[in-house]
Amino acid sequence: KSDPPFFSSPLLSPLLNLAPLVSSVEETPDPIPTTIKGTIPAWINGSFLRNGPGKFEFGKDRYTHWFDGMAMMHRFHICNGNVTYSSRFLQSDSYVRNSEKNRIVVSEFGTLAMPDPCKNIFARFFSRFQIPKATDNASVNFVKYKGDYYVSTETNYMRRVDPQSLETKEKVDWSQYIAVNSATAHPHYDREGATYNMGNSYGKSGFFYNIIRVPPPEEKAEAQDSADLNGAKVICSIRAAEPRKPSYYHSFVMSENYIVFIEQPLKLDLLKFMLYRIQGKSFHKIMTWEPQNETIFHLVNRHTGKESEVRYRAAPMFTLHQINAFEDNGFLVMDMCCGDDGEVIGDFTLENIRRGLGEEMDKFYNSLCRNLPRRYVLPLNVDEQTPLDQNLVTLHNYKATAKKTKPREELHDDELLQYGGLEFPQINYDQYNGRPYRYFYSCGFGHVFSDSLLKMDVHTKELKVWRYPGLYPSEPVFVASPKATEEDDGVVLSVIITPREEKSTFLLVLDAKTFTELGRAEVPVNIPYGTHGVFNEMG
Repeated sequence: KSDPPFFSSPLLSPLLNLAPLVSSVEETPDPIPTTIKGTIPAWINGSFLRNGPGKFEFGKDRYTHWFDGMAMMHRFHICNGNVTYSSRFLQSDSYVRNSEKNRIVVSEFGTLAMPDPCKNIFARFFSRFQIPKATDNASVNFVKYKGDYYVSTETNYMRRVDPQSLETKEKVDWSQYIAVNSATAHPHYDREGATYNMGNSYGKSGFFYNIIRVPPPEEKAEAQDSADLNGAKVICSIRAAEPRKPSYYHSFVMSENYIVFIEQPLKLDLLKFMLYRIQGKSFHKIMTWEPQNETIFHLVNRHTGKESEVRYRAAPMFTLHQINAFEDNGFLVMDMCCGDDGEVIGDFTLENIRRGLGEEMDKFYNSLCRNLPRRYVLPLNVDEQTPLDQNLVTLHNYKATAKKTKPREELHDDELLQYGGLEFPQINYDQYNGRPYRYFYSCGFGHVFSDSLLKMDVHTKELKVWRYPGLYPSEPVFVASPKATEEDDGVVLSVIITPREEKSTFLLVLDAKTFTELGRAEVPVNIPYGTHGVFNEMG
């Protein structure tokens, strides 16, 4: 088998059957060696940690939605040009209880656990009226609080983990620290070591979106092998426009001085949630796309927690992931991946993803919304005297207009469309998050799952591309070289999987500047398509 050549231009390929990419796999708890092709730069020293679903059934019970699979953690440890691989299932309560019963006993996003068949008919009937407990199946991301690693999903539970051994530590409940019922898996980090996140709360006074701040680790604190979210506090609570239909959100915007919450018209119908539980329907069906509603940007001062009285409104749109945001001469510039149809999340059922070749798969892919990079520019100095019809964006380098209408600019050329749009954006986060920047890295979606890696220059909208038929890359993660002088001095890491051949996974290392391959580490295991990852320099 010859290695694929380096491509800077796209190759069109038929849509492959993706079923092998959403099939259960075995864990590899003890690190195994990989086969190096090319060169892995010797200066890379740490662990590339990835998260995602890895088990899709227990006994005869099968999960409905891709998000439901049991969390599996992966670690590529890179040192002196060599790479080892290990993986472990997260020993969540969900995983342990399902394993003990050999059936699905904990409900997930798209799969409702059925009542215990051993209970009598009355117990089974009344169990439908109980609100299911939130899952701790934290399969979305690795996150850091006070120097500790956790794996996270979007409920109120996280799990602390050991980033070296991938051992599962204690379960952490956000609601034991602050008054929230959930938190995202996409926190932001400031340069002082504090972590910011958002979570929901609801009660008699309404439904609120809360901005959370967790302080940096204390310098003189003794190292303790236990979770520590002490000092966490809610710095701002934003009231939902519709308390019975709050907006779904996956992440939020942060610049050096501001946090922006995007209240988008993808809604969670709380009345349906109660009704569907009784009817035996799953959570993903309570999300509704309501494009008759506008998108609202809520601007909050990150230091004071004060929400701006100005309401920034835009046409209905759907966003999962932010690229970056920064302030420029009295304006806040926000770049994010956007779609104009929010129906997409519920569509990622395993049945859809496992469709066979031909018209069925093509039809499903063509029904999906293409997410594209978009720039919104918010004027920060707006008051009652500001004229209504004047373009408030006076910066020379931006095409976005803001007349209290359409403050946006498409951040791409038509060339991007041939790669199917993009998602999973990453930047040189440590140096450029919240600051003016030039480059971001992402996955192109010429298939239901990503089939290319892209580097975008936001100044010129020029693309660099790594693409090879039949290969499916993970979210690209940038690692800066130790002597970096420019924004893109470093490498981009991505895990490449394929449904074409058994156990032919490899870790790809690209030169971030030229976007050409430096080397790869081949590992003889199957890895399902995953979600997010981080590079841990301490590893």
